[in-house]
Amino acid sequence: MAKKIIGNLKLRVPGGRATAGPPVGSTLGQWGLNMMDFINPFNEATKEYNGKDVIVHIQVFEDRTFTWNCLGRPVDELIMEKTGIKKGSGKPHSDKVGKITRAQLEEIANEKMTLLNANDLEAAVKVIAGTARSMGVTVEK
Repeated sequence: MAKKIIGNLKLRVPGGRATAGPPVGSTLGQWGLNMMDFINPFNEATKEYNGKDVIVHIQVFEDRTFTWNCLGRPVDELIMEKTGIKKGSGKPHSDKVGKITRAQLEEIANEKMTLLNANDLEAAVKVIAGTARSMGVTVEK
């Protein structure tokens, strides 16, 4: 019989640098989980990200055990890195903050392909382009 899931957590944690402080410690502590059972394996698995944020999904079970899955870097950060901007626009349809090329979109789409709801690379590029537009980044053909 499968364990009963009592919580689904989503965290944005610096890769390879998780500590018992916020956001990890405060979130896992609320659920009564042993933080070091997450922190040590997480830091080992994500050391190649070297402090860049990664998305982590944690499933908490009734017996206070858990499983976690690292989804890699967020798309918005990948876009900001490619375009060289610090943050997205507060008014994305009128105030543009940067430009991104089709080749850059394809690089990001290839990296995130397994996690996107897309059948092929073209559809994945459209998903990434939509995120870029919502950040105030102009998509060049």
